[in-house]
Amino acid sequence: MLQSTPPDSPGLFDEVPLVPDFSLELAARKAGHWPVAGTDEAGRGPLAGPVVAAAVILDPDRIPEGLNDSKQLSLKARERLYAEIMATAHVAIASSGPRHIDEKNILRASLDAMRRAVLSLPVAPALVLSDGRDVPPGIACPGRAVIKGDSRSLSIAAASIIAKVMRDRMMERADKLYPAYGFAGHAGYGTAKHRAAIESEGPCPLHRMSFRPLRRD
Repeated sequence: MLQSTPPDSPGLFDEVPLVPDFSLELAARKAGHWPVAGTDEAGRGPLAGPVVAAAVILDPDRIPEGLNDSKQLSLKARERLYAEIMATAHVAIASSGPRHIDEKNILRASLDAMRRAVLSLPVAPALVLSDGRDVPPGIACPGRAVIKGDSRSLSIAAASIIAKVMRDRMMERADKLYPAYGFAGHAGYGTAKHRAAIESEGPCPLHRMSFRPLRRD
């Protein structure tokens, strides 16, 4: 049997977390593409609620301290950064609701929300950095897909924070409209409590009927 031994330099094999910076944006400006927008979405995985996208053009001289992938930040940090981004940057937000998601599929609905967010910016970008493997179609300027972009680009990280905070607020409001499901606590994700509520109450208009276990073949 093949035996394995621990590496003698374990630190070299640990995955080092990425930290976003402004290098992609500065390289684009050097190449003549300015301003640069970052775009990202929140809410691709839940069973209910919209997918929310944001587009952000940061002011290089007023970048808020502590920008990072929204999933790496506490609620308090996200709320603080949300306020700072809104006060210092050009921001636009768009969403695709459950019906759009069911009709188009979640990827197309997400990209469409990102497209609309970019097109709604008060200043037209010369380049868009988008999180993931796809550039939203129809953005009217060049785009670059950046895998793990919210951990590499400060503009994309800022967009991830705006999208996450806005979606959470929307789901808190949804909780008041449909209190049986506990949307404020799980934001529509498929927790045990949420699945139990679907079983007992049935789906509501905010549920994505193309997602399992809601989808019936």
